[in-house]
Amino acid sequence: MNVLGIHLMLELRECNPELLDDLPYIRETLKRAATEVGAHIVGDTFHHFQPHGVTGVLAIAESHICIHTWPEYGYAAADIFTCGTSFDPRDAAQILVDGLESRDHTITQLRRGVLPQTVPSS
Repeated sequence: MNVLGIHLMLELRECNPELLDDLPYIRETLKRAATEVGAHIVGDTFHHFQPHGVTGVLAIAESHICIHTWPEYGYAAADIFTCGTSFDPRDAAQILVDGLESRDHTITQLRRGVLPQTVPSS
């Protein structure tokens, strides 16, 4: 079955709370996940909440990587959406799991933009 993209939803539990509240570390970890798998970063925005928590979006040519953290719960929710086949998003997901020291995580995969078996010619 042909698809336009793969969307991974990461539930990252039992993470290191100090890392989850460190905006520069979160930014660097997302950027490392993108560059190590060969994604092309085109922009980013990150914000630190008071009293704690970080949200960030990394725009990549292949789509996006984003995260929202709750240090008080040792929890982060992250998404990796990729179009094309230039890299495996599961590799980027593992970098986030390892980087945030998640001891309990789940990854849900969705196939986005399911196409018919044959695409009409133009």
